[in-house]
Amino acid sequence: MSTVIPPTKRQCERCGRSEVWDEDQSTWVVAVENGTKEPGQPHCLHEWDINGSYNPFEGHS
Repeated sequence: MSTVIPPTKRQCERCGRSEVWDEDQSTWVVAVENGTKEPGQPHCLHEWDINGSYNPFEGHS
């Protein structure tokens, strides 16, 4: 049986915005680096770095 493993972090390839998955809020939130939120460009049409090399399955045969 396969288990789906969702991503826990992502970064926009256009503006550099970094986000992490917040389990408590069940949504993506802006990542905090060195005590500061790094929002990138909030109005960017984000192109996340999750692509074909990301494998969301564990134990898939």
